[in-house]
Amino acid sequence: MPRLRRFAWSLTRDWPDADDLVQTSYTRALTRADQWQSGTKLDAWMYRLMRNVWIDKTRKRKTRVGQGQEDAATSDALQTSGDSQTTAYANQVLAQIALLPEGFSTVVLLVAVEGHSYSETAEIMDIPIGTVMSRLSSARQKLRAALTQQGGARR
Repeated sequence: MPRLRRFAWSLTRDWPDADDLVQTSYTRALTRADQWQSGTKLDAWMYRLMRNVWIDKTRKRKTRVGQGQEDAATSDALQTSGDSQTTAYANQVLAQIALLPEGFSTVVLLVAVEGHSYSETAEIMDIPIGTVMSRLSSARQKLRAALTQQGGARR
């Protein structure tokens, strides 16, 4: 559930909306469990189902309500165990991910945080694998530049 919640946040950029999206996605998954094919990764199926739920909701609203971003310094979404320097750096990275355009932040979270392969990410997002690689490369460059400007870039 924490992984789905982070993915939902990458789509909605709002924690309460992300929680609603997770709940709606679980409900849809239960009502459509017969559509899941054995041999398919359940988490990839859930990511794709959630993305489709979000697209449906967005289309119904005609505009996306992108308000309510959570301050990375107070967020517990990607908290790490360890020293305060590691925690501060993780908060800087999360804040910069939040500033990326939607498709870029989603790719970064799926590949770098959740550990999905490029092909799994492409399937989840329903985009070509080349687009995943391009977005990830661009996102990494933007993150590196932003963190270097803040004086927080690590190798």
